Amino acid sequence: MIIRNSAKAVIVKNDKILALKMHENNNTYYILPGGGQEHGENLHQALKRECQEEIGADVEIGELIFVREYIGKNHELAAYHAHAHQMEFMFLCHVYQDTFDNGNNPDKGQTGAEWIPIKDLLEYKLFPQALRSHLISYFDSGKATTYLGDIN
Repeated sequence: MIIRNSAKAVIVKNDKILALKMHENNNTYYILPGGGQEHGENLHQALKRECQEEIGADVEIGELIFVREYIGKNHELAAYHAHAHQMEFMFLCHVYQDTFDNGNNPDKGQTGAEWIPIKDLLEYKLFPQALRSHLISYFDSGKATTYLGDIN
C-alpha cells in the first residue's frame, strides 16, 4: 500500500481564509486548495500546480504550519477510504488577487472558492473539521502544534 503526499495552501487575507467550495451528493462543504504530489515534484511545485488547477492563481509559499495524517480506515468514511493513507503538508501562502474562478483543472464537485472569516470557521463544514480549531488557535496566538496526527 502506498502513502500519498499532499500539499495544501492556507491562504489568508484580511482575517479570512480561502477555501474551495465543494458540492457533492446534495452536500456543500469546504476544503483547502491543494492536492497530491506527483512523482518528480517537490511539495512546493505540487502546491503551485494544484493552486493553478483549482483557483487559477499563483501562490507565494511561506512556512509549513501543519502536518496532518489521514488513515482512511480510522474515520467515518472507512467503507470508501479504507485503503487511503495520506500525509498532508499545509503551508501558509499568499496571493495577490482577491477573487478567484475555478482554475484550469478544478476538483470534481468544486463550485468555486470563498473567503471564510477565521473567527467563524467553526460554523463552516471545512474538512478536516478538526483542523478548524487549530487554524483559529494559530491565527489567534501565532503558534500551534505542527503535527496534528490522524485527524478528520
